[in-house]
Amino acid sequence: MSTDKGLNNLQWQCASFDELSNLQLHAIYQARSAVFVIEQNCVYQDVDGKDPISHHLTAWTAEGEVAAYLRIVPAGISFDEASLGRVISSKNWRGTGVGKALIANGIKALHALYPAANIRIGAQAYLEKFYGSFGFERVSDIYLEDDIPHIEMLLVAKT
Repeated sequence: MSTDKGLNNLQWQCASFDELSNLQLHAIYQARSAVFVIEQNCVYQDVDGKDPISHHLTAWTAEGEVAAYLRIVPAGISFDEASLGRVISSKNWRGTGVGKALIANGIKALHALYPAANIRIGAQAYLEKFYGSFGFERVSDIYLEDDIPHIEMLLVAKT
């Protein structure tokens, strides 16, 4: 773990599945499991077949650990629109602003891949205000996913 948690010390990488090394993929799966399976106690199939067709935005520490991560899923896979999913900030990096940097960089990376695309997310309901600060608007009622209240939110692309 890095002793200096400055965001400037992170290396951001947006890569297709094939561009990730075995060690990078292992670190990503380990980080996702730590957050979703262990911390949030969700028993679900994390390796869902979407990773090979997605891009992966990762904030790496100097030691090769995942500080933050999300995947960019093309339109027509999770939703009709392109989407951001599997959004995590690793436990040791929470409160540093890495989550805000992750979403800002995720939106930018998605629009680099899919210019003028609308972005739909399935967000944990308690994060509505956080995602709203990036321009996402709630477009669904609350629903349960893995016993956690979620909502769908949409960011309409600026034309």
